[in-house]
Amino acid sequence: MLSKTQVVAARKAVESLYDGVCDIIEYHKVTKSNKSTGFEEVTVLSKQPCRLSYKASTSMSLSIKSTTENKNLSSSMEQMIKLIISPDITIKQGSKIVVTQNGKTVAYKGSGQPAIYNTHQEITLDLFEGWA
Repeated sequence: MLSKTQVVAARKAVESLYDGVCDIIEYHKVTKSNKSTGFEEVTVLSKQPCRLSYKASTSMSLSIKSTTENKNLSSSMEQMIKLIISPDITIKQGSKIVVTQNGKTVAYKGSGQPAIYNTHQEITLDLFEGWA
């Protein structure tokens, strides 16, 4: 187990790698001025330091043609994108996360429960295609 001093030093080291910023946006139910109910995007955090991490993986599938018994090996590439961010903030599952890193801004959505560590948290992201 790390001492408090070691955790602080390790967290500082992780945070020194942050080279992006992100805005966390949630979809909230609101009552409009005409008393109707609607939904709107609400930015709950802005310009939060972060880092994106990318991992490519290959999935191999083996299919057998039933008529000829020939084996057909196919593969596809997938990219896993993780957001690395402070463990002190709470990001709700399904939130829209707009990340600016290396001069590019891309909208993602948080796709799962975060893995929370003493030094950071990791959230798997998918491209944002709209609110569900």
